[in-house]
Amino acid sequence: MDRMPGPYPIRGSVVLPEAELVWRFSRSSGPGGQHVNTTDSQVELRFDLANTKALPEAWRRRALQRLAGRLVDGVISVRASEHRSQWRNREAAAARLAALLAEATAPPPPPRKPTRIPRGINERRLREKKQRAEIKRGRSGADWKRQAMRQGWR
Repeated sequence: MDRMPGPYPIRGSVVLPEAELVWRFSRSSGPGGQHVNTTDSQVELRFDLANTKALPEAWRRRALQRLAGRLVDGVISVRASEHRSQWRNREAAAARLAALLAEATAPPPPPRKPTRIPRGINERRLREKKQRAEIKRGRSGADWKRQAMRQGWR
C-alpha cells in the first residue's frame, strides 16, 4: 500500500508525524457509481491530540480547549469522501486536519484598545444633523400656509 508523504506541516516548523496518525477506510456514499460499491474510498483520519508530543505544550492546551466540542477522549477525527479516489480523499483529510489544527493552535488576537471619538468629529456630525433638520423643516411649508391663512388666502 502507498504511504502518504508525511509529516504534515501545521505552522512554522511544527509538523504532525505519520506515526501519530491513524487511518481508517470504508465504503463511501459519494461519487463513483458502481465503483463506489467495490472500493473503500472514504477516509477517516484520527489524531490523539491529548497525548501527542508533536505539538508544543501551549499549543496543545489551546487546541484541546478550542476543539473540546469535537474531541472524543482527546482524539480528533476528520472524514473525507468527496473524491472517487482513496488517495485524493487521504490528501483531503490530511489537509483538513492540518488546517483545523493550525486554526486551533493560532495565538489569540491582541486585545482591542478602546478609543474615543474625537470631539471635532462629534461636533461636525451634530452640526450636519441640525442643518439637515432645517432643510427638512423648510420643506413642510407650514410657515407659508400659516402666513396665507392670516392674509385670507385659501
